[in-house]
Amino acid sequence: MAFKNETDKKAYWRENLRLLLILLTIWFVVSFGAGILFVDALDQIQFFGFKLGFWFAQQGSIYVFVALIFVYMSKMNALDKKYGVDED
Repeated sequence: MAFKNETDKKAYWRENLRLLLILLTIWFVVSFGAGILFVDALDQIQFFGFKLGFWFAQQGSIYVFVALIFVYMSKMNALDKKYGVDED
């Protein structure tokens, strides 16, 4: 991976860390927030016959985590192309 200059390298890592922070925040809110903190409020809602808080604690957070992996992959491919460090 070769950057054109030091400014591009710093900008690339700044954008990468920003993306990671956003995705980890979403993951935290869904897994810890929906599965633990807001479980009582979410349990008032039924989802496929289960209480929504229970569903997020058991399955929903895993689905969101897998979706975030694909979002990260897509965004990083675009970021790599933007800075000319893609593998293609």
